[in-house]
Amino acid sequence: MQRPPPPDYAELHCLSAFSFQRGASLPDELVQRAHALGYRALALTDECSVAGMVRAHEAARAAGLKLLPGAEFGVMPSGGAQGAKGDGAPDVLFRFVALAHDLQGWGNLCEFITSARRAAPKGQYELRWQAQKSRTAIAGGFDAWPTLENNEIILLLPPSLPVEQACTIAVAARVRYGTAVWLGLTRSLGAQDDSNTLRLQQIAQFTGLPLVAMGGVQMHLRSRKPLHDVISAVRLGLPLAQCGRGLQANAERHLRSRARLAALFDAQHLANTLVVAQRCNFSLNSLSYHYPLEAVLPGHTPAQTLRQYTEEGARLRYPTGMPQDVRAQVEHELALIAELHYEMYFLTVHDIVR
Repeated sequence: MQRPPPPDYAELHCLSAFSFQRGASLPDELVQRAHALGYRALALTDECSVAGMVRAHEAARAAGLKLLPGAEFGVMPSGGAQGAKGDGAPDVLFRFVALAHDLQGWGNLCEFITSARRAAPKGQYELRWQAQKSRTAIAGGFDAWPTLENNEIILLLPPSLPVEQACTIAVAARVRYGTAVWLGLTRSLGAQDDSNTLRLQQIAQFTGLPLVAMGGVQMHLRSRKPLHDVISAVRLGLPLAQCGRGLQANAERHLRSRARLAALFDAQHLANTLVVAQRCNFSLNSLSYHYPLEAVLPGHTPAQTLRQYTEEGARLRYPTGMPQDVRAQVEHELALIAELHYEMYFLTVHDIVR
């Protein structure tokens, strides 16, 4: 009997070596492996950083794989230790992943990262959860932080978080971001996999948030586990032999085959990864330099402003009116400048000279 084909899948949570001392693979290695496994898309979600996004973008463009730019964040409770470092320390209340929908979402994500970095010493960042009640619902930290509109928000609620508190956070996210919020479900063959899955299903039922499968990937191949152990030991400041449970129990945090994922997750949870991927259509290809418009007259376009300055200059040079050949040359050059969209360059030069 012929086996059914493996389900389509998009990995939504993936750390590279740009998540210092957490990821054990380079962005291009992750992209190439995801493409080899037949993934529909791959999200690069380094912790409070988009430093590896250009490398991932170039690799994804070469491979023909859809890249979902995003980032992961750790949130500390109010009054927790200063500076979340991403080392799984107990001061991290929960985590979440943000994936940009479009150019506006990317801009919001970058501003969010900058704000979090500026709130902490160099090399760290800070997001604190301030639970408070609004008139409509529990607002929490989401309302106090910079906007993350036009992003998918995937909550990563640890098993140690009490269900009531987890529901509070989930409801606050739902109030703030609406249908763009998901509960991330990771299964890594750990002892708590089944109990945590049941717990998240209960939270989903209580809050109305859907579950989506995630790999929590930190390496592109299983064979990177020894390297991951070494960087984990460096992060913990201990000899490798003394790290104990500080190391991952197995190598399941690699990019797994779609058949393997089908054996671990419900079909709906895998299908939801494609829903998220379809909503996220930002690409670095859409980035281009946006010239500042300070030199443009109020209520005018750059072309109108350039023409006005040209006409003013012509009246000074030719008080009795431009000769016909000069007028023809002016019109020709203005048309060429408009065709090439170079108005702002000439307006900047005019502003400097003036």
